[in-house]
Amino acid sequence: MEWWEIFKEWFFSLGEKYNVNPYIFGGIYVGAIPFFFLSLGWTIKNIKKKKPIVLPVLLTGFFFISAYLYLIVVGKNIPVWVYVFIALLIVYGVYSTLKKIKEKV
Repeated sequence: MEWWEIFKEWFFSLGEKYNVNPYIFGGIYVGAIPFFFLSLGWTIKNIKKKKPIVLPVLLTGFFFISAYLYLIVVGKNIPVWVYVFIALLIVYGVYSTLKKIKEKV
């Protein structure tokens, strides 16, 4: 059995084990990417024009964590380390997004 087949079998078994549809998770994850960058651009544009940034910042954050929100809301018996990993991803995402904003402004 090829490594890719082993990985796929393991990955899809996680969906069943934790009550999460991997296709939905992946669809949200990939589907949110363009919206994340659009809202990030909107945030940067508003900062440069000294306009309110609350809505674009909230949307940027939402699109960044949307797939993880699905996992948290729908998932069952998710190990604690997954929540820690999600928290670390969010902290890193906030840091890198703020860094991008500062570079563009």
